[in-house]
Order: sequence, then C-alpha cells, then structure tokens
Amino acid sequence: MAGFTICVGTVGAGVWFSPDGGDHWRRSKMALPFHHEPGEIQIRSLSVSPHNPHHLLAGSEAGLYRSNDNGATWELVDSPMDGMQIWSTSWHPASPEILLAGTKPPNVFRSQDAGKTWDKLAVPIAKECFAGAPKVTNIVVDPDDSRAIWVGVEIDGVFVSHDDGASWTHLPPLGDKPINQDIHGLAVASNGTRKIVATTPDGIWSSADEGQHWTLHGFPRFAERDTISYCRGVTLNPRDPDVMFVGNGDFIPGKRGSIQRTMDGGKTWSACKLPVEPNSVIYWIATHPADPNVVVAASLHGYLYTSIDGGETWQKNRREFGEIRALAWVPN
Repeated sequence: MAGFTICVGTVGAGVWFSPDGGDHWRRSKMALPFHHEPGEIQIRSLSVSPHNPHHLLAGSEAGLYRSNDNGATWELVDSPMDGMQIWSTSWHPASPEILLAGTKPPNVFRSQDAGKTWDKLAVPIAKECFAGAPKVTNIVVDPDDSRAIWVGVEIDGVFVSHDDGASWTHLPPLGDKPINQDIHGLAVASNGTRKIVATTPDGIWSSADEGQHWTLHGFPRFAERDTISYCRGVTLNPRDPDVMFVGNGDFIPGKRGSIQRTMDGGKTWSACKLPVEPNSVIYWIATHPADPNVVVAASLHGYLYTSIDGGETWQKNRREFGEIRALAWVPN
C-alpha cells in the first residue's frame, strides 16, 4: 500500500500525512499566521487539484493553505478570508489558476490568478439561520459543464450558477423541514443524465431535474431511540458515478457509524463490512481518479479505514487521531 499518500485534516493538530498508504505518519509543516498557535488550527477542508495530483488546498480557521508536495509542507495563501472559518475549497477544472473557497460567515470567494487576488461571488446566502451563521460546506464544479458551479450551505440549501459565477439561483428546498436545508455533502454525477446528490442529517437526497425536485433515501437507525440516521459526506466513484459512498452514524458526533454504499445509482444501499465498528459518525470518504478502487474513510473521532478493492473489504488503520474534519488521498 505504498503507492499513495493519505492526508488527514484534524482539529488542533493541523494536517497529518502518510506517504505509504497509512503505515507511517508525520505531521505536516504549516506556516501559521502570527496570531495563531499550532494547537489552535482546525482543518475543515482538503481538496486535490485535478491538474496536478500532488497539489492540495486546505481550509482552516487560520486561513487558506496550499501544498505542492502531497501534503508534506503547506504555505499560507494571502486572502480576504483571514478571520473566517474556511469550510470548503475547490480547484476549478478549467484552469489551475482558478481557486474557490467557501466560508463561515457564508461567502464564496474565487481567485483567477492562483491566489494573488480574490473576488467575492454574489451568492445570495442568508446571513443568519436558526443555528446562527450558515457555512458553505461544498463547492462543486459540474463535471460536464465547467461554467456550472454548485454550492451547498449548512443551513440554506443548494445554489447553482450556470454562467461561471456571474449569477446564482437558490434551488427549491429539498424537503419541508429545516434540517432538509442543512447540506453536509454535495456531488454531481453524470451517467447519461446529470444527477445532483446531497446529504442532510436525515439521509441522501437526489435530483434528476437540475435540483427542482428532490427525493430522500434514509438509512436504518442505529437504535430505536434515534430519531434519524445521521449522514455527512457523499463521494462518487471517479469512473462510475453509479457507485456512491455516504458517511453515516447515529448522530453528531455520535457513538456509532457506518459507510453506506450503492452500486446502482442509489436504488439500493448496504452498509460496508468494517473490521472495527466506528466510534462515531463516518464524517468524510475520499476517492481519487488515479485509482477508483482505493477508498479512504474517517470517523469524526479519529478512526481511519482503507479499502483497495472499491469498498468490498476494509482495514482499520493502526494510527488513530483525535478529531478528523477533512480527508484526501493522492498518488505518489
């Protein structure tokens, strides 16, 4: 398992990376702003460049970071997001110079010169909700139309731009409850027709008509007392969008979790067989186009799981972390 590097974003310990697929770990070197201490940094997003698999972005409480060496070292990128929480990052597939980031308070920023200058896109996100300030949890550029950008917000639903960010549409609510606008994961699949999938606390929603109508699939509850089966991240197989993984658990942070998988585009789902039951909700699941059979998943409370056969079998990593908030793997 030495052919890929795993990067783990933590609360309070920055980024850890393993250049041999999880056997050995080192803490990444990160340049911190003068007003932050190493123990304060909270990594909330990791994204991999589609132009160079060794380049990554990390969103944090201390600013935006960029790595050009598989996550071993990170440089702080100057941006107007200082003092904000960066919850989502993305590289635009049209150019390695175009970077995107989403924050709390809710804003979407874009740089078209590799981070030298930034613009705030006019996404009409509510400034307040019943849980305080919303946060931009996902920014997804459409795989079939690079001028289409999809944004998920916790808590304000899904937004889309079809003109490369010039104008935005707030899509209809996913359901009739406030938690149905609490977007945790967002992905765009194309297998003949475009499908939008989003996770909220109570399941995974899908839309086959550009987000105008949504249907919900909920997962089995872990105990009778549970009111929902909590869901977090959603990830697609890079070469077969009918294969999807959802991070699942009893609540947040939770005491139990599972990895849910579908092989038929969401018609049927089953929980992956894990060697050790997760100690909390499965928060994020990472894939990469370099090898669709490698899947890495993390519980919020520090368990790490790896599959090298597309999710059929899994092993738990011996190394455990405190709290994991972001995850990625890249080829060496």
